[in-house]
Amino acid sequence: MDGEWLRAHLPASFSGIPDEAMPAGCSVLHGKVREIVDLGDELLIVASDRVSAFDRILALVPCKGEVLNRMSLYWFAITRDIVANHVVEMVTPRAMRVRKCTPLPVEVVVRGYLAGSAWRDYRDGRAVSGITLPDGLSHNEQLPESILTPSTKAQEGHDRPISEAEIVESGLVGARRWREIREAALALYERGRSHAAERGLVLVDTKYEFGIDDAGTLTLIDELHTPDSSRYWDARQYADRFAAGAAQHHLDKEYLRGWLLERGYSGDGKPPRIPEDVIVELAGRYIDAVERVTGAEFEPMGLDPDREVDRIVDLARSTR
Repeated sequence: MDGEWLRAHLPASFSGIPDEAMPAGCSVLHGKVREIVDLGDELLIVASDRVSAFDRILALVPCKGEVLNRMSLYWFAITRDIVANHVVEMVTPRAMRVRKCTPLPVEVVVRGYLAGSAWRDYRDGRAVSGITLPDGLSHNEQLPESILTPSTKAQEGHDRPISEAEIVESGLVGARRWREIREAALALYERGRSHAAERGLVLVDTKYEFGIDDAGTLTLIDELHTPDSSRYWDARQYADRFAAGAAQHHLDKEYLRGWLLERGYSGDGKPPRIPEDVIVELAGRYIDAVERVTGAEFEPMGLDPDREVDRIVDLARSTR
C-alpha cells in the first residue's frame, strides 16, 4: 500500500474504546493493544491501532488493528483441524466475538530460529528456558529442531521464562494437559512456518495462548501468527543477509524495537518521538505481511474510528 496513502490516513487511526462511550454496567479491559468487552457468555476482542514496545504504548499505526484482526481470523480458520479456537465471528474490521475460556497461566513461544531473547541467552552461555542448545550456532540461524520456550504470564512487569519441567512440577499445568499443549503448539508452528514459506516469508518464532472452555477442551485463544505476536522475515533476503551477518528484513514489530534501540531506548525513561516516516514504514510492513500470508490485496474496511466505536457499543448494549 502506498506510503502517501498511509500518511494521509494517520488521523483515521483507531486509538481504542473510550470508557464513557460504553453503556452502563459494561466495562472495557484496556490492554496495551487490545480492548476486551465482556458480553456475558462471550467476549469482544478489539485490536486497536496502538503499538507498544518494551511494555510502553508509543504511537498509533494506521490500519494496524485491522491487520491484526484479519490476520488472526485467517490463521484461526486454517488451523481448526489442529486445535479448537475461541472464534465466533468477525463483527467489525478490528473486532472479533469469541467464546469465554479460562486462560492457562503460561504463554508458549515456539522458536525455529536463534533470534531475540533466545539468541541473547545463548550468546551469554545460558540455557534457553531450560534447553541447552548445541555449540556453534549463529545469530538468526535455523535451529536443528523447533523448541518450546514457555513463560509465566505476569499481570504487571515482564513475563518470566520457565522450563517445561517447572511448569508441570509447580502445578501450573498438569502433565497430561501440558503434553496436549506441547503437541498443539508445535503443530501450529509447523503449519504456520510451512504456509509462510509458500508466501515468501520466514515465520521465525511465535507466541501462543491457550485456555479451557466450559467442556474442558483445550482451546487456542488471543491472537494467532500476527506481526505483534510473531517474528516474520522476508524469505527472499534471508540467506544472503544471514551469510553476511546482517540484520534480517522484519515484517513485524521488531522493526520499531530496532529503531528505538538504535537511539538508546529500551524502556527506561522518556521514549523518543517516533517520526511519521517510521510509523508509515511500520504500517507498510504489517500490510505486506497480511497480504503475503492471505494471498489477497489488503483493502481497509475500518477507516472511520467513530463508526467502529458505535458498532461496538451497539453490540455491547444488545447483550445487556
